[in-house]
Amino acid sequence: MGKVPETEAFGLAAKDESGVLSPFRFSRRETGEKDVRLKVLFCGICHTDVCMARNEWGFTTYPLVPGHEIVGVVTEVGAKVIKFKAGDKVGVGYMLSSCRSCDICTDDQENHCPKMIMTSGGKYYDDTMTYGGYSDHLVCEEDYIIRIPENLALDAAAPLLCAGVTVYSPLKYHGLDKPGIHIGVVGLGGLGHVAVKFAKAMGIKVTVISSLESKRDEAINRLGADLFLVSRDPEEMKDAMGTMDGIIDTVSATHPLLPLLGLLKYKGKLIMVGAPDKPLDLPALPLILGKKMLVGSMTGGIKESQEMVDFAGKHNITADIELISADYVNTAMERLEKGDVRYRFVIDVANTLKPTP
Repeated sequence: MGKVPETEAFGLAAKDESGVLSPFRFSRRETGEKDVRLKVLFCGICHTDVCMARNEWGFTTYPLVPGHEIVGVVTEVGAKVIKFKAGDKVGVGYMLSSCRSCDICTDDQENHCPKMIMTSGGKYYDDTMTYGGYSDHLVCEEDYIIRIPENLALDAAAPLLCAGVTVYSPLKYHGLDKPGIHIGVVGLGGLGHVAVKFAKAMGIKVTVISSLESKRDEAINRLGADLFLVSRDPEEMKDAMGTMDGIIDTVSATHPLLPLLGLLKYKGKLIMVGAPDKPLDLPALPLILGKKMLVGSMTGGIKESQEMVDFAGKHNITADIELISADYVNTAMERLEKGDVRYRFVIDVANTLKPTP
């Protein structure tokens, strides 16, 4: 596939492994017949953005424009676009495209397609790099656009495009979304607090598991969790052993799995959605004796993402955010690394990202 005409764009990019973001001018393709062009209004900052900017996973290509929790307004649609029109409020998540023909895509799990193209730091069909939502506008194929419900605040809805579907997907896929179910949520951060909100809206019992006693009041009295466990407290953990049908583990730091496995009922599932940068110890015996499962989950497909956002609209679920200006992004990333945010940074792109002279 040859090069297509391009239009000028502006954003923030990491140029090397320092991960420091600075102004960056680049080009996006013109709107194709099945493309949607959107003005970026808001973009969430995901921990993945930090890891990619600093090449912590070893496959970053620079310059990198991060951002895959994108909400905006449609400004132009291609001649064959049928689902969207100018003025629509829309979102773009972790991916821009996939092959559409493999067994994974036909199972509506495009996010796991071997040919999935990441919104940021990927390579598109015309061999150009994909640049994410820390930018003034975006072009995306119609089939990978999510419609945002009218009642949701757009800035607080942005993190749903990644954090939201990352916790919604395993709850649905593993049958943990039914009344009478009891789940644990490990970590009360960007993913964890949204997991609590979704779980409570599904009518299920929720226990938040955290290393910080200071989060107890927040978890129970503000987010509505039923119970709270301090993971460092042996007595609290012992009293809760064998009580949970599933656990969503959102923690990206190294932590012990054995105590979590002990909390699970017979056939319980420990679902990893956080991505620690070092291997975790996995004791086999607790898995074997309880017929328990340790599984992973990553974001969600387009159908599932739209379902998630519609569910959020029905139950008025959004992320708790700290809205920041574009010139605060580097500080925000440093704070994110320290866990100093409640609970998601969102960049006010449209109002604060200004092209340099």
